[in-house]
Amino acid sequence: MLSEFMDFLRACFRPSSDRYVAGDIKGRQDGLLWYKDSGQHLNGEFSMSVVQANNLLEDQSQIESGSLSIHESGPRGTFVGVYDGHGGPETSRYICDHLFQHLKRFTSEQDSMSADVIRKAFQATEDGFLSIVQRQWSTNPQIAAVGSCCLVGVICDGTLYVANLGDSRAVLGRVVKATGKVLAVQLSTEHNVSNESVRQELQSLHPEDSKIVVLKHNVWRVKGIIQISRSIGDVYLKKAEFNKEPLYLKFRVREPFIKPILSSEPAISETQLKPDDQFIIFASDGLWEHLSNQEAVDIVHSHSQSGSARRLVRAALQLAAKKREMRYSDLKKIDRGVRRHFHDDITVVVVFLDTNLLFKASNTKSLSVSLRGGGVTRLPNSLAKTPK
Repeated sequence: MLSEFMDFLRACFRPSSDRYVAGDIKGRQDGLLWYKDSGQHLNGEFSMSVVQANNLLEDQSQIESGSLSIHESGPRGTFVGVYDGHGGPETSRYICDHLFQHLKRFTSEQDSMSADVIRKAFQATEDGFLSIVQRQWSTNPQIAAVGSCCLVGVICDGTLYVANLGDSRAVLGRVVKATGKVLAVQLSTEHNVSNESVRQELQSLHPEDSKIVVLKHNVWRVKGIIQISRSIGDVYLKKAEFNKEPLYLKFRVREPFIKPILSSEPAISETQLKPDDQFIIFASDGLWEHLSNQEAVDIVHSHSQSGSARRLVRAALQLAAKKREMRYSDLKKIDRGVRRHFHDDITVVVVFLDTNLLFKASNTKSLSVSLRGGGVTRLPNSLAKTPK
């Protein structure tokens, strides 16, 4: 027993020589932490940070600022995406490769940004990933059980669109003039069955199924399997032909189903931004497990803009360590995979709003930004191939 425990400890801790810091152009890497402390987008500055916990990073993220259309004369603005994958990284990576390109295509067709454009981009991404599952089913059936939450923010002509599937979250920091304090305003609707309203929604959609949501080990789950009710992917809970052998038994539901159990319809909000709106925090649920909306907003507001995202990730990790009665410095030494027992992958993007730039973005032609969390970048004109 003692030798097994020692083996576990050796697996947990890495030698310090494994740690490295890379350059700042695409962000910096420090062990399992990646960060871009400061960058410029059309409407102000931004800060990004990602910390890995899983063996393979399942969170993906991106910021795209400049043209939101295929045509150079089309709308300009800033796009932010946070994709929290589960069951593997395939779906979140696919979203990161395709969703923004779909959005640009539909913006070009309508020559404007709208909730309808975003909705169509989500559906095209869902359809594209379904086609991959259909092609790979015979050789890689477990891809049917891979999915991702999907949180998107688009700033265009003074309007902020927030679209969400799953339980990532977007929170606005808004100054209260009377007090000078910054108020946290949640902009996204979450789809996690821990919320009673989400359970009621599922029950109303599936009145014939008394076990559509099940309390399992004190956690509410859809069909006793998954906590979220909306996602990209998770085809095994959307099409019955992919909920059978050779899919692993733990993913298969006993009762046959005709209509999809999970949905890919995003909840979309529109906010007309005002001078009192200071910044937006986009983050996967790994952050919100440890910080409340107001705590996160207070951390950003009480420090300089540079490093805001990394500061939020650090605050979450410190709380994760405290919950396990360990030091933050020791938590940082735990390797990926084992680290998942202490916290989830965490992605944070903080977008600051400069009033002087907010309503001039469509006329600003010079700036173009394309950056992915983890430091993987694309050239502005390199379009990812979209499925036909």
